[in-house]
Amino acid sequence: MKLAICYYSRHHGNTLKVLKAMAQQGDTDLIDVTTRQAVRLDGYDGIGFASGIYGFAFHKAVVAFARQYLPEGKPVFFVSTYGGAKGSGAAAMADLAREKHCPVLGEFSCRGYDTFGPFRLVGGIAKGHPDARDLEEARQFFRKIRQRLEGGEQS
Repeated sequence: MKLAICYYSRHHGNTLKVLKAMAQQGDTDLIDVTTRQAVRLDGYDGIGFASGIYGFAFHKAVVAFARQYLPEGKPVFFVSTYGGAKGSGAAAMADLAREKHCPVLGEFSCRGYDTFGPFRLVGGIAKGHPDARDLEEARQFFRKIRQRLEGGEQS
């Protein structure tokens, strides 16, 4: 079973930390959406999209990447990190998945260290996150995604 997770992770690398914990579960390619390379996702059994939360939503680069490269009907899941509030989180991604008839397998999110804007003045928020507990929960989520795909469960 081959999975891909397409992501945007900057600032403190919170999202990438979570994805690396997930990828330890085996046969997963992490694809940075900013690398500007053409990508073929049709050979994967499932595709994740991951981002920090920016303005209460996924980063626009992830949404644009999914719009361009996500194949019709491919099972998807979403991963996000956030400092203050998750907001609508993966709502735009879920809408896009519906447009492309892609079953959504699940969504994982956890707090991540954030020093954006006014948070910088107080030394940031969600210090120490993602922590060991967050990463273990991410691994558990990812194992469930793999199990659902292996069992043919896609809704």
